[in-house]
Amino acid sequence: MKTKAIRIYGENDLRLEEFELPKIKDNEILARIVSDSICMSSHKLAVQGAKHKRVRYDLAKRPCIIGHEFCGDIVEVGSKWKGKYKSGQRFSIQPALNYEGTLWAPGYSYEYIGGDATYIVIPAEVMELDCLLEYKADVYYLGSLSEPVSCIVGAFHAQYHTKGGSYDHDMGIVKDGSLVLLAAAGPMGMGAIDYAIHNPTRRPSLVVVTDIDQVRLDRAASILTVADAKKNGVELHYVNTKDIADPVAHLEALNGGKKFDDVFVYAPVKPVVEMADKLLGHDGCLNFFAGPTDPNFSAMLNFYNVHYESHHLVGTSGGNTDDMKESLKLMAEGTINPVMMITHVGGLDSAADAVLRLPEIPGGKKLIYTNKKLPLVAIADFAEKGKTDPFYARLAEITQKSNLLWSKEAETYLLANAPEI
Repeated sequence: MKTKAIRIYGENDLRLEEFELPKIKDNEILARIVSDSICMSSHKLAVQGAKHKRVRYDLAKRPCIIGHEFCGDIVEVGSKWKGKYKSGQRFSIQPALNYEGTLWAPGYSYEYIGGDATYIVIPAEVMELDCLLEYKADVYYLGSLSEPVSCIVGAFHAQYHTKGGSYDHDMGIVKDGSLVLLAAAGPMGMGAIDYAIHNPTRRPSLVVVTDIDQVRLDRAASILTVADAKKNGVELHYVNTKDIADPVAHLEALNGGKKFDDVFVYAPVKPVVEMADKLLGHDGCLNFFAGPTDPNFSAMLNFYNVHYESHHLVGTSGGNTDDMKESLKLMAEGTINPVMMITHVGGLDSAADAVLRLPEIPGGKKLIYTNKKLPLVAIADFAEKGKTDPFYARLAEITQKSNLLWSKEAETYLLANAPEI
């Protein structure tokens, strides 16, 4: 079977190509991708090329398909897996395989599996590690968001706290504690707000969200509202720290003059990391969530407080399979709805350029429908583009009904009416 896919050949060298997939083996599965959301990690891969830690082959000779936040349908199942999977089944994938201690992952390391493709061959290790996950919701875009949401879930689970005289770690954020999310009005930060205020098992009592972009803060506050947080027992504040003379004192005042139990950093910016350190209370845990591109990125931390105030520092890169399953479950139940992450929609023909220019493109997640041919367009720009294109005029009508959020109705219309790639 032929597939169309974005493959990486080297640094800043992404190509949309059509090529033949090998016939599946008895321990493999053939699948059709419907949607893939673009991750900043894919941009880092594109920039670094063979230098990236997850690259497995000589890319010039064995290019790999990019994209790791994807959802689709199973087409054909090898004989080994016929008892567990079936044709037509909708799926998502946990790409952090940790296969035999390697960093290999779909979207980085494989010739025939990645999210920016029309069809893929799923290798045996994905099923052997239980990383091919059944997806039961009725839209594809949430399946694509399950991987980034699992990163958020995993980060919350990776937090830890201690008690004097004991070496046991209490994993997770402090229940009914104080949480501050720094530089968090972007897509991943908004997902974290959603999870923090709707997590059914462990919520903080206070969540403070900061950013220096008032437009982004206002957008976040219009979707994840203070009133909704209050209904869930959480006091929520949005704060623009850009022009505040002493942001640390200002944020502490929102916590009754106290420092915070849990602090998350959503931008790899030295002053933000250092502010996080200053906000950390006794036995507090700082989560450096944002992965930098600079291998020499560093910031000053107060090691006096590491010793005497029991400060902890953690960083996570992706979630595990349990985090993915939790994400899929919470989304299927409607407990969380990370749709606010999506700000742009396009087809496979626009994916390579979007990956390469990702830091330059404002907004949140860029959602790619891989069997479609569409430019990458912001949801907020549908109405303007609709003045000359009836396809976007209809999408504008649909998304305006949902506060400019992507929806099942929008996806259904796009899949039925957008041109094939």
